[in-house]
Amino acid sequence: MKNSRYSTSRQKACQQCASAKARCDRRSGGREPCSRCTQRGISCSYAQGDASERNPTSPVAPPSPFSVSDSSLTGLGSDVLDFSSLDLVCPINADDIQNRWIQAYIPMPGQTIKSYPAGVRSYIYLTLKSYSAMAVSGRGTLPFIHPKQMIAQPAGSPLTTCLSLVRICSNQLPGSKHAAVSVLRREMHTLEQDRAKYTSDGLFAVFQSYLIYSMVLFFVLGQSCDDDFRAIMTSLQELACASSRHGLICAADQRRARPKWEEWIITEAKRRTLYVMYLFDSILSSQEGLPTFLGTELTGLPAPANKLLWQAPTRYEWEREYNVHMADWMEGCLTIDELWPTPADLGDAGIARRRARVDQWLQNLDEYGTMLFAIMRCTHGD
Repeated sequence: MKNSRYSTSRQKACQQCASAKARCDRRSGGREPCSRCTQRGISCSYAQGDASERNPTSPVAPPSPFSVSDSSLTGLGSDVLDFSSLDLVCPINADDIQNRWIQAYIPMPGQTIKSYPAGVRSYIYLTLKSYSAMAVSGRGTLPFIHPKQMIAQPAGSPLTTCLSLVRICSNQLPGSKHAAVSVLRREMHTLEQDRAKYTSDGLFAVFQSYLIYSMVLFFVLGQSCDDDFRAIMTSLQELACASSRHGLICAADQRRARPKWEEWIITEAKRRTLYVMYLFDSILSSQEGLPTFLGTELTGLPAPANKLLWQAPTRYEWEREYNVHMADWMEGCLTIDELWPTPADLGDAGIARRRARVDQWLQNLDEYGTMLFAIMRCTHGD
C-alpha cells in the first residue's frame, strides 16, 4: 500500500520536480509550467500518461500563429530559443559611454550634475551590495540577467564561469580574502585580453560578468576605490560601450512591430545592466568626492519593462503580453529621460502628458523598475 500511494503522489509532480524530489504545485492541474520550474527558467513537462488522465477527451490546442517551436499551449513550456541573427540597433552614441569616466575630471558641454541626498546614496549602495551578495550566494537571479539567458549560455561561457567563480567569496575563511581578490582580478584580466574574440552575444556576457566581478570586489571583498579600481571602471565602461554598439533596442520596435522574443530579452537585459553600471559608477564617484553627472548620453533608451514581460515564462505568454504592451503604448514606450528633471520649456500640457505616461509605466513594475523609479524620484523630485 505504501508503494502504491507513493507512486500515485509522484505522478502528480512534473518530471523535473519528481527527479529533484521537490514539491510541485502543478499549476492549473498540470496545464501550465509549475512555479518551481518557472522560477528557475527551466522547461516543465509532465508524463504523457499523466496528461491523458487529466482530461482524456479534451482536444489538442492548435499551434499558435505567433510562436516559434513553442509548445507552451500544451503546458510543456519547452520553447526553443535562438539568439543568433538578432536585428538590433544602437540609437545613441555609444562612445559617450566609454568616455564617461573623463567627465569627473574634465568639464564637458551639456553636463548636468546630480546631487544625491545622503539617503539616496545609502539606498543605491545597499541595493547594489544586495546584488553582489546574491551573486556570491548563488541564490536568486540577478535582476539584470534574464533567466532565459542562462539557459542559452554554453558551458564555460564568461557568465556561467563568473557566477560559479564568485561563489569562492561565500563563507570566507580568515586570511582567504586576498586569494579571492587575486582569482577574480586574474579572470577579469583574461576577459579584457580575450574580448576581441567574442561575438555580440559573448561580448554582452563579458560585460555582465565584468560588472559582477567589479561589484563583488567592492561590496563583498572590500576593495577600496583607488586609482587601480578606477582603471577597472574604465575597462568596464569600455566593455559597456563595445556591447552597446551591437544594439540596445530591437529594430522591430522602430517599425512599431513586435520583435523576436530573443531580441527583446537581449536588449532589455543589456539596458538593465547598463543602468546598474551607471548607478555603480555614481557610488564610486561619490565615495571619491567627485561630481556625478546625469547620463544624458542614454537619452531615448526605454525605461525598464514591466514584470509581465520580464517574467513571462514562455514565448506564447510573452507575445501575448507584448501585443498588449504595443496597444497601450501607441506613441512609444516610456524612455529613461522621462524620469529625469522636467525640462523648463515643457509647458503645462507636456508636464501633464509626461506624468500620465509615468503613472501608466508604474503599473506592474517589478522590483528592479521600482528601485530605479525610487532613485529617480527622490533625486530629481517631480
